[in-house]
Amino acid sequence: MMTLAPWAVTEANSRGRVHPEPSPGIRSEFQRDRDRIVHSNSFRRLEYKTQVFVNHEGDLFRTRLTHSIEVAQISRSVARTLQLNEDLVEAVALAHDLGHTPFGHAGQDALNACMKAYGGFEHNLQSLRTVDLLEEHYAAFDGLNLCYETREGILKHCSRERAKELGELGQRFLDGHQPSLEAQLTNLADEIAYNNHDVDDGLRSGLITLEQLDEVAVFADARRDAEARWPGLAGRRLIHETIRRMINEMALDLIATTRANIVGTGVQSLADVRHAGRLVAYSEELAPRLRELKAFLRQNLYAHYQVLRMTDKARRIIQDLFGAFMNDPRLLPPQYQMRARTDTPRAIADYIAGMTDRYAMKEHRRLFAVGEIH
Repeated sequence: MMTLAPWAVTEANSRGRVHPEPSPGIRSEFQRDRDRIVHSNSFRRLEYKTQVFVNHEGDLFRTRLTHSIEVAQISRSVARTLQLNEDLVEAVALAHDLGHTPFGHAGQDALNACMKAYGGFEHNLQSLRTVDLLEEHYAAFDGLNLCYETREGILKHCSRERAKELGELGQRFLDGHQPSLEAQLTNLADEIAYNNHDVDDGLRSGLITLEQLDEVAVFADARRDAEARWPGLAGRRLIHETIRRMINEMALDLIATTRANIVGTGVQSLADVRHAGRLVAYSEELAPRLRELKAFLRQNLYAHYQVLRMTDKARRIIQDLFGAFMNDPRLLPPQYQMRARTDTPRAIADYIAGMTDRYAMKEHRRLFAVGEIH
């Protein structure tokens, strides 16, 4: 078994679970968290939730599920090199999008607008709500009863007002403290994964081109390196060789910069990590190159008219569903009707956020299409 760094999260320095449980025996506590996440209903639904392209638009585009698996792979590789807790970063990576709505960020924005007068909607908070309350597997408690550090990693950001409602978990936002290095790492692994697979999916869809991407330095440099190594390489092989070089550059830079930050701040323990600044980071040389890539994707992929047409449809579906259920909560399934007795808007948000893309479209047809009576 790998020796962990003194500042890594371990079972010995973990703050444990809200509801104490017997030891998992042959597994670690964070392996137990990972396993509970993988066996949850919300994890299975990620297979049919949009990343950028709606699920039915193509079989090879990423979904929230494949994205989460890619984040877990990157997180574990980097965590092992930095002697951090691999099981914890894997659990956080697999859980970080459990609360995401159907239809990607368009769905989240639409649901947040619908919930504006009722406290808003934010997918990180919803992911936490999912593992703390909404999953119904165990007789002794609601949710999955995950370890504090797993829940901390899921909650990447939070307003001060919401933090005050979260007790110990929200205190770091009030005190200005940092989460564990494992949580910081998974946050940036998420970024590495989506930046690169959005490039891949954008090229596969034909909405962006290699010629356009040659204006982006981090891509152009990786492509030139691939072509120098494999003269005449073209098509999907060239794209793959380019993107894997980009991922490698980002991961290696992250490792080197984080190591330097740890040494530079002199942290010796997990407590030191929480009181230090952000330690997991990119170098000053790479950071602007990644900002350029993000700006390119925003302008050329996320704002492409074909993507905007899809997101506009998604927005209307979410708004229509929310309006129908608010107008008559009896249209909700029975378990959500029960929750709606105490907080109707939040029960509706829970129901909509848990939908897959295709289920949301089917539910919309049931409620609004002429001839749909079931």
